[in-house]
Amino acid sequence: MTRHALKGAALGALRGVGQVDFQASVWTSAVILAALWVESWEMGLFATIGAVVATLTARLLAVPDDTVSQGLMTYCGVLGAIAMVVYLGHHPSTYVMAMAAAVMCTLVTATLNHLLTPFGLKAFTGPFCLVSLVMVLGAPSFERVWHGTPATAVTPASPTSPVVRWTDLWQGFFSNIGQIFFAGTWYVGLIMLVGLFLAGWKVGLFTVVGSATGLLTAWALGAPAALIGQGIYGYNAVLTALAFGVLLLRPDPWSYGYAVLAAAASTALTASLSVFFEVFGSHTFTWPFNITTWALLAAVPLLPRLIRAEDG
Repeated sequence: MTRHALKGAALGALRGVGQVDFQASVWTSAVILAALWVESWEMGLFATIGAVVATLTARLLAVPDDTVSQGLMTYCGVLGAIAMVVYLGHHPSTYVMAMAAAVMCTLVTATLNHLLTPFGLKAFTGPFCLVSLVMVLGAPSFERVWHGTPATAVTPASPTSPVVRWTDLWQGFFSNIGQIFFAGTWYVGLIMLVGLFLAGWKVGLFTVVGSATGLLTAWALGAPAALIGQGIYGYNAVLTALAFGVLLLRPDPWSYGYAVLAAAASTALTASLSVFFEVFGSHTFTWPFNITTWALLAAVPLLPRLIRAEDG
């Protein structure tokens, strides 16, 4: 590997962390990665493993340098590796599973982008969701992989009361941002928010809008207050607001309104999918974001008020 290629791979591995939130900024990526190490050394380490393995896989398969260096083949591997330690626990076998998840996420990213491009859609975090779902569901069948359900895999038992306290709101606001990476500590979400503002005021603003929309929608529908405070109902709204508010549509008031609508829809869908995925801790991964974004983005060509960014 030439020096130029090595530099591109290193940048791609780092940017892959920020690309989970659609950001290629090196500074944003570095801050988010640092926040994951603050959450726990296991989470920081497995995010790093996922980033490196996914990037090297793309390099070995001769993916174009620009794609690799921008982290576009890496971000699902980052989430996939983190998911392994969250759902399988910290064991020697988990390192192997994390590397396997990162490799498969890279391959499935190529697959979904190829299949969805004719429809004007992107893979988003679909590869991570597919690979992690298959691996987590299959793990209990393999004695050398499964070591019992780790505490990290189970949504904590919580009261069903919808009575929201101030603490639930302000902690949930920041936890919504961290839960994209399975990080439930509010100050980790705060650090990530700082990193996203480094990518630009608009990125930071729509992160705030998405988190606030998720909070208000969950509260209005009477979601359990404790889960609102843990960020379980809002992280998909953050991703959805960033996608529509910053990345996918031409910037105008109609697009911004659509972004808020999409964020609210992803929050409602989170409840439905949480019941469906209850078998492994009710964590829906980022399926609500993917399903909502695919559905509402596919509708855009028939909605003249909305114009896709590449057409504007």
